[in-house]
Amino acid sequence: MKALVLAGGSGTRLRPFSYSMPKQLIPIANTPVLVHVLQGVRELGVTEVGVVVGNRGPEIEAVLGDGSRFGLRITYIAQDAPRGLAHTVSIARDFLGDDDFVMYLGDNMLPDGVTGIAEEFTTHRPAAQVVVHKVSDPRSFGVAELGPDGEVLRLVEKPPEPRSDLALIGVYFFTPAIHEAVRAIEPSARGELEITDAVQWLVSCGADVRASRYDGYWKDTGRVEDVLECNSHLLDGLSRRVDGYVDAHSVLVGEVVVEVGARILRSRVEGPAIIGTGTVVEGSHVGPYTSIGRNCLVTDSRLESSIALDEASVTGVHGLRDSLIGRAASVGTTGRGTDHHCLVVGDHTRVEVAA
Repeated sequence: MKALVLAGGSGTRLRPFSYSMPKQLIPIANTPVLVHVLQGVRELGVTEVGVVVGNRGPEIEAVLGDGSRFGLRITYIAQDAPRGLAHTVSIARDFLGDDDFVMYLGDNMLPDGVTGIAEEFTTHRPAAQVVVHKVSDPRSFGVAELGPDGEVLRLVEKPPEPRSDLALIGVYFFTPAIHEAVRAIEPSARGELEITDAVQWLVSCGADVRASRYDGYWKDTGRVEDVLECNSHLLDGLSRRVDGYVDAHSVLVGEVVVEVGARILRSRVEGPAIIGTGTVVEGSHVGPYTSIGRNCLVTDSRLESSIALDEASVTGVHGLRDSLIGRAASVGTTGRGTDHHCLVVGDHTRVEVAA
């Protein structure tokens, strides 16, 4: 089995970050979302991966390389514009050949893995097997209506009146039968080739199409609040590790990771939290559920439940919470007092807040 990982979306809901970096490279627990996805693919025993990229392809390739450090062999497949998930299957035809494959959206987090679902697929080998998850409001998703034995009866994209609460969550298992389906469908009203239409074509033709329910943690990291929530969830699984320097005047509480080259000076860090390589935390209080990237500077500040990307700096800010600070961004103070700040700061930005 091969894998097709989709990393070509523009990420409009993650602006301003997606103006300067692919949304799939936003870090969760100091690791890009796309790397989490590839680790999940490798857990399935898959080693041949096609990564579909758009105009940010060189940035993604610079991070992933040839895939060898993940135990993978990556082939990059260029998509000239977002033309639908089924379109990616079409342009990846030469890479996929006649192999079965898993298709995985590159901005979806399923940290509990889908190995059991992959085993079901390889054992029974239906024409297609979709992964579904129960959601409170299915109207924003592709929705699966199932029969009593898990067979897919009908797929509907963003139905105004859903007849099921089982949403498609961006992981699909396919046999080569999907290629005929992709060739048979027409673009939708929004001008894209929808994978739901291709799978529905298989259903309508009488093919065996199954659904497997994923009951673990799932998050589409398409919005800032989703990124922060997912970061908190992954940090809950941390184990304490101190590879950097912590001076005698500092205190680490709970599950804290201090990476190589990081320095904690006269500070208190409460886990779960990660302090990245080369970062300096001085005279500060880092609260729970915080990820600080590489080569950052945090001085005379207090922050919690936040993410600071590489080379960011936070100086003299007391009460930074639920914030996402971009690469090389600088957050400082104006001298006027307040007790709480919630910021979304893009890359290379300078922000001054009340002290």
